Amino acid sequence: MQGSAEPDTKDDWLHFGPLELSPILAAALDVMYENGYHGATVRDIARRVGLTVPALYYHHESKEGLFAALLEVGTGEVAWRVRSAAEETPDRPDLQFVNVIRAVVLHMAHRTRLAALDQELRYLSPRNRQRYAARRKDVENVLVEIIDTGTREGFFTPHDPHETARALLGMCQSVGRWYSADGPLTPDDVAERYIDIALMTVGIAKRPGPRPARRRRSR
Repeated sequence: MQGSAEPDTKDDWLHFGPLELSPILAAALDVMYENGYHGATVRDIARRVGLTVPALYYHHESKEGLFAALLEVGTGEVAWRVRSAAEETPDRPDLQFVNVIRAVVLHMAHRTRLAALDQELRYLSPRNRQRYAARRKDVENVLVEIIDTGTREGFFTPHDPHETARALLGMCQSVGRWYSADGPLTPDDVAERYIDIALMTVGIAKRPGPRPARRRRSR
């Protein structure tokens, strides 16, 4: 499956190129975005990609299989972006926090079509829903660990890191439901605003800066 491979360098977590999908998945994403999962038909998807329905089923066993594959692309991409963002500053939970919030918001703004699929999760079978929930849990665990570490080290002040992380991820994921590239805000604009809100949520009123350089001891 295309679209979920990790890049060669960590710096790429800030870069969003064209979404690489197979022709079938690209057509499925368009049809499901335009009509919702329930209104999308395999016949329409096959027609758009120039295949017969049996030929499409050779690659994906069902409409839900197409849906699950697209969700796998979306969760896979946001997961590696979040991990790479957190790994940039492993000794500074405050800067890790900023990076992770930025990574999630940028993903939601740049990949709005994939993000919109979250609204259709009720159509997943229990097995696929469990798989999807596990991938989302990976992202949540990264943020929980950062908030928990930052709280113990005196950077943050929340009483419940787990609930704080869930609330913040819910806020960030909502960007995919309302953001439009035709609007007045760029993805970077949205990320900056959400970072400020997220920092206030964990008890930081001022954007953290880099660690001051150590002074050399005089001889």
